[in-house]
Amino acid sequence: MVLQSPDNLDISISSRLHLSRPSTSRSASTSSIRTSRSAINLLPHYQASGIPPVPSTPLAPQLSFPHVSTDNAVATSVSSSASSINAIEAGDVTGGAMLMSPVDADTDVVDAEGIVKAADGDTAQALRESLKKTLNYQDDVTLRARRKSSSVTETTIAHDAEYAPRQYFVLTHAGKPVFMTRQGRLSDEELTNVMGIMQALISVYADDGDKLRCINAGETRITFLLRAPLYYACVSSWGEPESVGRLHLEYLHLQILSVVTGSQLSKIFERRTNFDLGRLLDGTESFLHSLIRRLQFDMSMTTASLNVLKIDATVRGKVAELLLPPKEMKDTLYVLLFADNKVVTLVRPKKHSVHPADLHLLLNTVSSSALSSTLDSSSWLPICLPKYNSNGFLYAYVSFMSKPNTSVAIPPSDAQPLDSTRDPAGANHENNSSGVTEDMKTGDVHVGLAVITANRDGFERLQEWAGTVIETLRAKGWLASIFTAAENQDITASGLGIPGLRHFIYKSRTHVQLVTPNWEEPYADESERTRLITLYQLVHDAVHARSGQPGGPLKLQFIRTDTECVLGWVTSPFELYVALSPKLPKSAAVAAANALTRWVKKGEAELFLRDAPVF
Repeated sequence: MVLQSPDNLDISISSRLHLSRPSTSRSASTSSIRTSRSAINLLPHYQASGIPPVPSTPLAPQLSFPHVSTDNAVATSVSSSASSINAIEAGDVTGGAMLMSPVDADTDVVDAEGIVKAADGDTAQALRESLKKTLNYQDDVTLRARRKSSSVTETTIAHDAEYAPRQYFVLTHAGKPVFMTRQGRLSDEELTNVMGIMQALISVYADDGDKLRCINAGETRITFLLRAPLYYACVSSWGEPESVGRLHLEYLHLQILSVVTGSQLSKIFERRTNFDLGRLLDGTESFLHSLIRRLQFDMSMTTASLNVLKIDATVRGKVAELLLPPKEMKDTLYVLLFADNKVVTLVRPKKHSVHPADLHLLLNTVSSSALSSTLDSSSWLPICLPKYNSNGFLYAYVSFMSKPNTSVAIPPSDAQPLDSTRDPAGANHENNSSGVTEDMKTGDVHVGLAVITANRDGFERLQEWAGTVIETLRAKGWLASIFTAAENQDITASGLGIPGLRHFIYKSRTHVQLVTPNWEEPYADESERTRLITLYQLVHDAVHARSGQPGGPLKLQFIRTDTECVLGWVTSPFELYVALSPKLPKSAAVAAANALTRWVKKGEAELFLRDAPVF
């Protein structure tokens, strides 16, 4: 199949403040694509969807585009069993607006003007009464346009390049604050009012047997996640799909569960409905703040995959064999060797597999705490891995290792540990695209060993075994190889020699692992990276139909703006998201995507963790 460029698109819109209210069987949300000094808001729907089963890895398929035609003012998308595509040409926009996204014809949209006026009374009761009056109000100006098998709605372009930090709130079902990212900026009275309004909004819908999912107000969206007895909210104007905000809130919930298990939460609030959970979690806020920083740019969390350290396959295999626990350590669940937030190798039992979310929580917990600043010592902490068992604790033995002294030529067997003093002016992690937290930007790479066990009294036995493992890593020179590999993650888009390529994200669905290059021009500035990540999230949401798009999942999605074009391509063995020059013709985009898959195929032994031993 060959893709031909669509004709110019011209869709007029009308934009207004609105509240999106799904019924128990329907939902709506708003998302946007930001270009430099502009933003295109898409309106997809949200629905949970899992990753389909993945067969064994076949040869990488070659990419080609189907024909795309337009019909009057609305560009239609031709769907087939092979692929489907939406093309957004930012250069063709007139009047500051344009859209290409399917929308559910039965979506309820509620006018928010009355809600704003009612809120002036500053009481929850007034808010309840105002909301009840508008529950069934239908927005009569929503633009709907038919295409062959679904409908198309409008998007707007906001001429604003500012990406204000997202705000996150956690409160109990009684309205008591638990956590917020703006703490210190609000007085106690203001904080109480904010939490009270959120609790009132949620309770209005709960009283009607419904759930509030999001509120859309211009470019700002407030996304809610209800996990009784806790409520979560995210305020964002980045223009990402609703599914992204809900994913962030779900991770916050899982991080809290890693400290207080689900059964403990239930028992606490059964006894005292107005319990102050914030005091119980006092001291763990650093975990939540670190997690939030990771969520902004780490696409491995969005794609439910792992970041893996690029290293020689032989070294990785020998290290994995070394990490196999002896038979007497029968309560061992996982043995993990990691460098910063990248996995070097992972050893597990035959009958267990680690969920990516649990691994992200584990890495976030050990990396954002004081553990990473204490080298060549052992730590022991209880942790709940919610995807493994949300109602019980496991125990983590953690040890961070100092870098071997490689400044002089000595045999690996005589290598001695380097003084753990850190140089703040050391290696720069600014170009790492995998979401390294601020806590880890101290100059040095952090290499650690983590052993997860169900034995709460197993510290001394694990400490003895881990000490032997670390000594062997140093003696064989493997630890030095790991540090060298972590300090020289030199994958760059420009270094691949593919014309027009600026950045990419490659996910192996077979291995559930991710490959991304370092950030470089034109994404050296954080606002530019934010725009690209938002585009990636929009394409990812579209190809997986995370927002309930009527056409279902796609195999291909192509978006062009005035700053870059982004291609999303999903096959059985992999997912590929590519950022290219905006002036690149589609034939060159196809060639770039195919060249990337060949490059990954050639280097997959170093790029991915494959055939790790089990016990």
